[in-house]
Amino acid sequence: MKPLKSLTLLLLCFSLFSYGQFKLSPLPYNYNALEPYIDSTTMHFHHDFHHAAYVNNLNKALEKYPELYKKDLEQLIKNISKLPIDIQTAVRNNGGGVYNHNFYFNIMAPSGTQPMSTSLEKQLKENFGSVDAFKAQFERAALGRFGSGWVWLIKDQSGKLRIISTPNQDNPLMENSEVKGIPVLTLDVWEHAYYLKYQYKRAAYAKAFWNIVNWNEVERLIAKPPVVEIELYY
Repeated sequence: MKPLKSLTLLLLCFSLFSYGQFKLSPLPYNYNALEPYIDSTTMHFHHDFHHAAYVNNLNKALEKYPELYKKDLEQLIKNISKLPIDIQTAVRNNGGGVYNHNFYFNIMAPSGTQPMSTSLEKQLKENFGSVDAFKAQFERAALGRFGSGWVWLIKDQSGKLRIISTPNQDNPLMENSEVKGIPVLTLDVWEHAYYLKYQYKRAAYAKAFWNIVNWNEVERLIAKPPVVEIELYY
């Protein structure tokens, strides 16, 4: 067995038996499924080590308050200020990391398998003028995010589609987000998401992303009715 595969197997086994509610979700496709746009080595390290670390650190942060394992991840990240103060930063960073990575991995698909529908194309035109204008604005947001973070397409409270970016592992569900909304698309612009293949060329990575977007999932999320918000009371 190759060393990388051996490490991956050990890590996945550890994650399956780690303490706490939150587990490392498997990728919805093979590690090499997004090639040549994202290489299999990046996917191994990104999912099996970076993402797994957020899962394990979130569980560790909640160890002092095991009753919080019963809460949904979205409840936790939407109500960080209501958590015990000594774990708020850890949940913001690691809970955000778990949510963001789960979303990112699930919003991608092998090239050509989940094309954009005419209905979604129409929605993007209504909100941004054209699909090309939407992509250009999204890419500018990716390049404009200083340091590490995320770029999002969200549906705001009025139903309008908007592009925003967030630092570190923040997301538009969190209380501290300048613009809140329902995430429908995201791009991870932390360097570990692209550096092995693209090095410093974040713009090339952002442009290549369009080849592997799961547009069916984007459209489903846009059409999804809003859920009734449940505040977390600790």
